[in-house]
Amino acid sequence: MDAEPEIAVKDLKIGYGSYVVLEGISFDVAHGDVFVIMGGSGSGKSTLLRSMMGLDEPLGGEIRQRGLSLTHGTPEERLLIMRRFGVLFQSGALWSSMTLEENVMLPIVELGGLPRDDARTLARLKLALVGLKGFEGLYPSELSGGMQKRAALARAIALDPALLFLDEPSAGLDPPTSRRIDDLILELRENLGVTVVIVTHELSSILRIGTNGILIDATSRSIIARGHPATLRDHSDDPRVRAFFNRRPA
Repeated sequence: MDAEPEIAVKDLKIGYGSYVVLEGISFDVAHGDVFVIMGGSGSGKSTLLRSMMGLDEPLGGEIRQRGLSLTHGTPEERLLIMRRFGVLFQSGALWSSMTLEENVMLPIVELGGLPRDDARTLARLKLALVGLKGFEGLYPSELSGGMQKRAALARAIALDPALLFLDEPSAGLDPPTSRRIDDLILELRENLGVTVVIVTHELSSILRIGTNGILIDATSRSIIARGHPATLRDHSDDPRVRAFFNRRPA
């Protein structure tokens, strides 16, 4: 493992106006982690993820990626940071009027600056990596939910990111399809060397693919546990942690 963290979050405070969602949030994401942000509904998981992607400005604290500050850096530094990661949104956010090939080509042409023929070749490669070879000419509406998520994942890796941010990648999928998405995330981590930060409420996915993580609590608005999910499940003495992993009220 690389000694320098891929992401360093220090004393982060996030919220909207005077309403504080989370505060005192500090943790590191190591290179190669599948880092899971866990917590109950309304605990601020997706809000934290949005801050880590630079979409929401925190009320305080700092987020650094590979030594560059996302929160206090210059516009040029922020752009450099944001070019290092790919994102899969909960809805997939594919353009319905574009084919899968065109969806994946879009960031390659707009941000990567490749000629269209080269971008098309690369887009087909990315779709093949997620098991969608032969589906390049289909539109999102012609696909199942699981195939849409895989297509969105192909677009997220279009520019060979060092980091992947995944927001509920298995939401709305049946268990077998959810497991295939989990397996695909692990394959991409292994084959592409990416670091993954994931928000999910799926306990099976958390335990299957998570290598590290934090558990945040809506009542205290803070981190109440950190570490390998299976270790937290099996050894935590905190009743709130045990309640989360056993799916019962705290």
